[in-house]
Amino acid sequence: MSEKEVILTQEGLKKLEEELEHLKSVKRREVAERIKVAIGYGDISENSEYEDAKNEQAFIEGRILTLEKMLRNARIINNEDVNTDTVSVGSIVTLKDLEFGDIVEYNIVGTAESDPFQNKISNESPVGKAILGKVKGASVDVNVPAGVIQYEIIDIKK
Repeated sequence: MSEKEVILTQEGLKKLEEELEHLKSVKRREVAERIKVAIGYGDISENSEYEDAKNEQAFIEGRILTLEKMLRNARIINNEDVNTDTVSVGSIVTLKDLEFGDIVEYNIVGTAESDPFQNKISNESPVGKAILGKVKGASVDVNVPAGVIQYEIIDIKK
């Protein structure tokens, strides 16, 4: 069974690498020190500090494994590879809501980088799926839980 490809921009790759390095070099050491201090309190069977530190250690180790797997399966999208003729991962797309006239700009990224609060949406999100491969001026219907939203693609840039 093949592992799922993780699509990343250069910026996304850098963030994941920095997070992995921080977890390995800083957080592991901090948690190890917390465990050592908690063991010093005596009986670990009823020691909440020890239990909490061990849980954090398990979370950190799990996140390290996840990040390593993501980086191993990464496909990097370079800005030079982004075509402004059609929407693709790496595109910055300006959309107009045809019902309300609202204009919104989204950066299309892989799922590992998506952050709706920064207008970075996944290529696998409803809007991302609907606009991938479309051209400037195209109208698209996006199926959302509340119904269907119609957008017009106003602009595509890098």
